[in-house]
Parts: sequence; structure tokens; C-alpha cells
Amino acid sequence: MAENLPKSKRTSAERGALTQRRGRKLVAVLSRKRSLYSTRRIVQAIVERGHRPIVLDPLRCNMILGGNGPRMLYRGVEVRGIEVAIPRIGASITEYGLAVVNHLDMMGIPVLNNSVPIARSRDKLRCLQLLSKHGLAVPRTVVAGDRSNVVKLVEEVGGLPAIIKLIRGTQGVGVMLASSMAEVESSLSTFGNLGERIVLQEFIQESKGRDVRALVVGNRVLGAMRRRAKRGEFRSNLHRGGEGIPIELPREYSQAAIDATRVIGLQVAGVDMLESSQGPKVMEVNSSPGFKGIENATRKDIAGMIVDHALAFAAQHHLKVGQALAR
Repeated sequence: MAENLPKSKRTSAERGALTQRRGRKLVAVLSRKRSLYSTRRIVQAIVERGHRPIVLDPLRCNMILGGNGPRMLYRGVEVRGIEVAIPRIGASITEYGLAVVNHLDMMGIPVLNNSVPIARSRDKLRCLQLLSKHGLAVPRTVVAGDRSNVVKLVEEVGGLPAIIKLIRGTQGVGVMLASSMAEVESSLSTFGNLGERIVLQEFIQESKGRDVRALVVGNRVLGAMRRRAKRGEFRSNLHRGGEGIPIELPREYSQAAIDATRVIGLQVAGVDMLESSQGPKVMEVNSSPGFKGIENATRKDIAGMIVDHALAFAAQHHLKVGQALAR
């Protein structure tokens, strides 16, 4: 598709891609910005493997229905010839981004992480419901729909202190630690009046200020790190100043991360787990995990492994389609 873009609109990466042999595969990365670390590293890995990358901003994708089936235009040019698409859909564009992912799937393009599992992962409540249903350990959680008996709700999550979360928060935004009943009632009232869905969650004392992030691709954990919050902060997110230390995951934690990824239906996931005295408790499954921290901590080529899996995933998809047509 990059061949059809006007020269004035081609980026340097796209112009470089045009010099590659035509037999090489065109791999699309769905991302708002090619300058983002994870996007940049995936593009680099695609080039290193002799293929042609193109970064598509989902908000610039025009979806067309009718006539000869679903089609897509990108900056006025027909989207054709994509071998596989790797979504990096940010939380701020979830709705339209999922529509673009679904449209590519309808066009017969293999998509690493499809729209349904991405949507499951974005809804923290839905994600925890599925994990709990399939027997994975999660923190005790209460959805605070009826706030008439806050004391009872707090008891259900093991008492104070308790975590209060926005269901669609990201990177630690909308996560609070309440140490008094007054703080719980104030937070529930404030967010409830704003129409936000919130949950109360068990505070695991032994995991205060730290958690484990495992990067799962396919059926393997490619790397893991323990994230530690900066001093005076209980949220361990790297975006909030936390630090990542590479670790070898115990088998129990690796299996929990793989199982959580499978339950949600993702091919690539960042699985966040709390280290409790009873073993791992899955806190969140991220469908577009940043991997700068894990690459820096483990010194592994995570981007390359994701691209390798995407190409293998696409080959398997095309084989199945070919077999179905041959029947």
C-alpha cells in the first residue's frame, strides 16, 4: 500500500520500505505515533527481518462497507497487501480503534490481538469476571453499584486500607488508596456523581508498592520484571516513577500469566500480578503493553519476538484459510 502514497506524504520509513524487494511482506502497525518507543522498536524489528513496515494511525483509517465487501482507505489510498497487522491501540481511542481492528479482520487480514479480546482487557471488571470464572486468583473485588452500605462493601474486600479504581483507568490513573471510611465514601460519591464506574479492591499488604509484570506472547512468557514504586507512592507503574527489576518468574506465576492471556483471548499481553502470601493474584491484563521497561530490564529483543510471532500467526491463518477453500 505504501507504494501508492504520494511521495510528499511518505515518511522516511515508508520510503525506505519501497527500496525492499517486492516479495517481502508488508506488516502494519496500528499506532497513533511512530515515535512511541514500542511502535518504533516494532518497526525496527520488521525492517531487520527484511520485511516492509507501515504505521497506520487508526484515526486516519476510513472504513468502507458495501459493494464488494469491506474496504479501507488510509489518507485516501486503498489498503491492500498487508500480511499481518499488529495493533497498538491506546485507551483514548479504544472505540474507534476497535472498529478499525474489526474491519481489518473482516477484510481477511490477520490481526495480532483481535477486537473482542482487546475490549475484554480494557474493561477491568469484565476482565476480572472472566479470570475469576476460569479459576484464576484475583484480588477480592466489589463493584460499588449500590453505595447504601459502604461498611459492608469494605468488609467484603478485607477491610481498610482498600484500593479504589476507575474501571477504565490506565497507567495508574484513577487508582487510589483509601485508609478511612470517610475517604471511601467521599471517593464513591464523587466518582458516582460523575457517572464513573468504580470498584473497591483488596489491598494486599505484602505487595505494597510493588507488582510483577509478565510479557506474554503466544504461549510463552518472554520476560518479567518486578516493578517497585518510588518513595511515598503505592502505585508501581513505571509511568509514575517506578523502577523495573528483571526477575525469573516462578513456575506458578508464569502459568498464571499464560492462563490469564489465554482466558482473555490475546496473542500478546502484559499481565500484572500481585505477590500475595497465597501466591499470584492477577490484577490486570493489558492488550497493548509497553515493553520499554522489560526490554531495558531484561536486555531481550521483545519487539523482534513479537514480530516473529505475528508472522508465524499470519502464516498459520493463511494456511487455515487455504485448507478451508480447498475443501
